[in-house]
Amino acid sequence: MTNREVLDTSFYDRDPRRVAVDLLGCILVHETPAGVTSGIVVETEAYRPEDPACHAYKGPTMRNRNIFGRPGIAYVYLSYGIHKLLNAVCEEEGVGSAVLIRALRPLEGQDLMRERRGRKGDLCNGPGRLTQALGVELVLDGSSLTHGGIYLTRGEPLQGEIISTTRIGISRGTELPWRYLVEGERDVSVRPRAIFERGLKRGGPVPT
Repeated sequence: MTNREVLDTSFYDRDPRRVAVDLLGCILVHETPAGVTSGIVVETEAYRPEDPACHAYKGPTMRNRNIFGRPGIAYVYLSYGIHKLLNAVCEEEGVGSAVLIRALRPLEGQDLMRERRGRKGDLCNGPGRLTQALGVELVLDGSSLTHGGIYLTRGEPLQGEIISTTRIGISRGTELPWRYLVEGERDVSVRPRAIFERGLKRGGPVPT
């Protein structure tokens, strides 16, 4: 495991909107037999149990049971039968909230990322792309993000203004401005159409 400071359970045991902002600039690392890949988190989305777009909204099932798990574990699911999406579970066990990692700025192992993606560009600018690039599979659902081969470490604050905008790729809860990114960051999945809040800070209050 890297010598960088790995985020511990207490980091995730909070409102996912706060965690989503604080994850910007952190580094997602996946150590596999094929090699180490990593990237800086540049885009996130928060999901809470009262949110109709959240998988916890209708209660626990076998498919979504890990979103109700302890804070600091991975919730990995298959989207539209194609893409594996990686979420960090937040708040105390039984609540059902998480942060979706939407985009990364590639760091280590870019040759391996290109091999996995089968292309030279667009390696991590989307939640399905980044999991493919980092080799994240469904078997990681329920695994620890604090002790193991996949983890997040503290990174430097990103240069630029953190903003909130509406989430994408969902059909319900589309009005909630719970997608967070740095304005002008080239590796985000989709540019924001409307900006709801500016000047968000890591370590600040819970966004609206």
